[in-house]
Amino acid sequence: MSHTIYDIARRAGVSIATVSRVFNESAKVSPATREKVLHIAREVGYMPQGFARGLARRKNNVIMAVVPLLSNYFFLQVLNGIQHTISETDFELHIYNVKPEEPAFSQVKRLLGRRWADGYLFVSIHLSEGQWQEINQLGQQMILIDDACTSCNYFQINNKQGARIATEYFLDRGFSRIALITAADRSIPAAKRCEGYYEMLREYGITPDDPLTARGSTDYRDGFNERNGYEAMLQLLALDEHPEAIVCVSDIQAIGALSAMKEQQVHIPIIGYDDIQLSEYIGLSTMRQPMYEMGCKGTKLLLDNLGEESSALVQKNYTPELILRSTTRAKSNRKD
Repeated sequence: MSHTIYDIARRAGVSIATVSRVFNESAKVSPATREKVLHIAREVGYMPQGFARGLARRKNNVIMAVVPLLSNYFFLQVLNGIQHTISETDFELHIYNVKPEEPAFSQVKRLLGRRWADGYLFVSIHLSEGQWQEINQLGQQMILIDDACTSCNYFQINNKQGARIATEYFLDRGFSRIALITAADRSIPAAKRCEGYYEMLREYGITPDDPLTARGSTDYRDGFNERNGYEAMLQLLALDEHPEAIVCVSDIQAIGALSAMKEQQVHIPIIGYDDIQLSEYIGLSTMRQPMYEMGCKGTKLLLDNLGEESSALVQKNYTPELILRSTTRAKSNRKD
């Protein structure tokens, strides 16, 4: 009877990713674990040079990341984490783009039916609870990133809470005329962030003012783009009374808004959302999402689960962190 990497991992009580690192002589494995894996491999007659062939007989040696749009900064940061983790194994990373013109559910169901990969990472694919339940019953190993289902492993951001934190920061400093630059209504993350903004205003006894919710063009990337932020900011600056502070549903929109303010020679405190790399260099205050971390941890969990018949669910909810930089350094209406 021939043995596979899955057998070695099971007997050693480690993940297949760890076994792969041992055979690839990675420095990220402790000496004790390395010796344990190699001892079991020798004991059962499993040779490292047979690793790829043994795995190929049983699996595709492929992890597939399923994303709606590659040009979105959020997805790129998550994919960086996925790629980094997979690069330490013998698995290949394949990327599948969900087309916007066809329902995501039918595309995902068809994709898993083809069994092209050993496991799937769904990044910002938003389906209903019932749809994810049906997908999960197909029996494929999968992890949700930026969405959730009660029967699935997932890593999710609390989008509403992030917007609440940003809005409350301004409210606590005496601002009441706080604007929101948002994205397309069809965007679930944007909708949740809007909900948090409105909810926090009402808790402080402020009725949301419709003209203070602005958006520009949403044709490209659901409005998560510089042009949207730029156009929305011009709308706000055209009001008889300017907003005192601004919350944006993404950093990239905030960057567009800053450009419009610079043109008009106006400074209004502003907070973005994401903490993309560029934000640090331009001094943009923002709500930090652990995008890279979610990619790494989601991939590691998927690799750990491969070959396992059952394992405890991992369901992680992250709360964004407020990062203060120069775009919120303005004179407050009252002292702290």
